[in-house]
Amino acid sequence: MPEQLHNDFERARSCFLVGLACFQAGRFEDAERQYLDSLALVPGRASTLINLAATQMRLARPRAALSSADAALDAEPESTDALLHRGNALAQLGRPVDALDTFVRLLVIDPAHAAAWSLRGSLLREMHRLDDAAAAYREALRLGAEPALNTYYLASVAPESTPPTAPAAYVAALFDSYADDFDSHLVEHLHYEAHRRLVETLADAAGRTFRSALDLGCGTGLCGPLVRPMTPRLVGVDLSARMLEKAHALGVYDHLECADLNVFLDRTDERPDLVLAADVFIYVGDLDRVFAGVRRVIESGVFCFSIEAAEDDSVDFRLLPSLRYAHSPAYVLRLAAAHGFTTICAVPGPVRRDQQDAIAGLYVCLRSAGG
Repeated sequence: MPEQLHNDFERARSCFLVGLACFQAGRFEDAERQYLDSLALVPGRASTLINLAATQMRLARPRAALSSADAALDAEPESTDALLHRGNALAQLGRPVDALDTFVRLLVIDPAHAAAWSLRGSLLREMHRLDDAAAAYREALRLGAEPALNTYYLASVAPESTPPTAPAAYVAALFDSYADDFDSHLVEHLHYEAHRRLVETLADAAGRTFRSALDLGCGTGLCGPLVRPMTPRLVGVDLSARMLEKAHALGVYDHLECADLNVFLDRTDERPDLVLAADVFIYVGDLDRVFAGVRRVIESGVFCFSIEAAEDDSVDFRLLPSLRYAHSPAYVLRLAAAHGFTTICAVPGPVRRDQQDAIAGLYVCLRSAGG
């Protein structure tokens, strides 16, 4: 090997290894830069392109990831890793048919690829091919795919036992992944209005200020500026660290904590007289522990929340193909009474839109004993 070529290869290898270290440390911008530097020295290397595609997906750059994955496939046409990233990128770009074709291509090469079966299931679920999605999730589970996550997915499309709550890792990863675009996506594209309607319902029903407020599942802080005028102290809790970074930048919260809301309610020393949860319970099916935790911290005050309303009262809660829970209004009001709350109001109203259809919700305000 000529000396210059040898030197370029060694430098490319060094950049590649630094890129791996950056990726593992969560420094994805640095990782991308290192992989690009490596490819500038040794173009077309499949392993580098595959890792670059993975990094670009973590950076929410699916178009760039698709280009990197295709370049890797030019070098190694049967690379299952490159096909996996290609399918993911196409799905993110809103090309589900092409993504599905890519996963089929991958599974022809490796029929035992559990992650590909799971991703295939998710595409079929989003295409409303629910029976096919269920079959794919069952195969993913049979092949050893992550059990909590795939059991949750399967329950959304098949009459299996419904998990009591969404896996914490799923919720955190979901919101970490699109924290930057969350507000615009939710408000502008999904016409989300639960935060505004909930605070308006609270103001109409309670009509007063509060000593201290706790915003459960605060996310980027959409409720924060609306409720802040009602209280001198506002605390937020959320599972997503990246969402909390956005909430912190608003400057309206006195304290923010990254935690599961049930764990937080079990352990916190906060004693607010207002607890609110806007569009949070779509990721929690069984609300008994939440109500018990709120009742523990709110000795005297108001608990207000929104739910996506189930179409009937035949079950307490149901996991929908949207991967959101819908709750029976009768269930939440029964829980309220069981945990020592009285109902101030329960106001029907939309929470967001899906395919231009309004999603029915319920806005509930409760008063704790002595409140």
